[in-house]
Amino acid sequence: MALKIKIEKTKTPRIPPPDDSLAFGQVFTDHMFVMDYHEGQGWHDPRIVPFGDFALSPATIMLHYGQATFEGLKAFRARDRIQLFRPQANIERMNRSNDRVCIPRLAPEDHLQAIISLVGLESRWAPKTEGTSLYIRPTIIATEPFLGVHASDRYIFFIILSPVGAYYKEGVNPVKILVEDEFIRAAKGGLGEAKTPANYAASLLAAQRAQAKGFTQVLWLDGVERKWIEEVGTMNIFFVLGDEVVTSPLTGTILPGVTRDSVLQLCRDWGMKVSERMVSIDEVMAAAESGALAESFGTGTAAVISPVGSLTYQGKTVKVADGGVGKLSKKLYDTITGIQYGRLPDPHQWVVAVE
Repeated sequence: MALKIKIEKTKTPRIPPPDDSLAFGQVFTDHMFVMDYHEGQGWHDPRIVPFGDFALSPATIMLHYGQATFEGLKAFRARDRIQLFRPQANIERMNRSNDRVCIPRLAPEDHLQAIISLVGLESRWAPKTEGTSLYIRPTIIATEPFLGVHASDRYIFFIILSPVGAYYKEGVNPVKILVEDEFIRAAKGGLGEAKTPANYAASLLAAQRAQAKGFTQVLWLDGVERKWIEEVGTMNIFFVLGDEVVTSPLTGTILPGVTRDSVLQLCRDWGMKVSERMVSIDEVMAAAESGALAESFGTGTAAVISPVGSLTYQGKTVKVADGGVGKLSKKLYDTITGIQYGRLPDPHQWVVAVE
């Protein structure tokens, strides 16, 4: 049964900013989707309302114990319509995150309807220039006012939209990565595979220190041996070692990225040797020195494909792909964005049209 979404339109609509002024996540559209959960009543009262602040008690569980989840996906302006890229995958991942932090699941069809309804209403905010998009941020927060550690009995699910430009100022140019060997991001049995705020708070100090040294992001190692590669702060990571495309396996410590999965599928479509296996930082550094490391790139919704130009580990820096953009990185970026913007065929039915 379809959601009956109430719509309250703003009385003060704004003019969307010009495409060439867009950064990432700084401007928000006129409206947002909101739905409530109360124990015994379930998810209810779906509505689209003017974008605005929430009134929360200072005792709200989310503020004290971090019980929240979120997602990130995009809407793209294709030639004759606006379309989403693999929204079902994000919706499924959010429910897995919800399970991990004891938040009630959302019906996938309701979640998708909410996204389509909001994006459809705000279609004029979808920028037109290639490389820009309408970023979609579904979020759930625990709202019970209670200073005891337990799962909340009430929640707010909301979706906000932001017209965005490139996530990294470097664009598709190579980024500089620092391998983090002091701090850890996650360990097996923890929150590493859940998209929850605690994961990102834990990464801030290392990222801040790296950026102060001129690096774009940090590459995390495992939390036990500090030798096995996991992921970059905002991306999954891939390496091309000889004829093998390698990425870390999903063992519970890294986020199962939607773009990561798309890259694996495309590489298999192209007949490439693809491995999801443990790869050590020593193996990668040695491959870079011997010339066996052909290229490396990060994958994520925000940046799509980010070629890695250099890796620095324990004071030693190695160039990757001579510091340039690798052939596979470029091909993957062109293919995925081609599907997203409607320039290329969509053989796996990844695209969902916003009617």
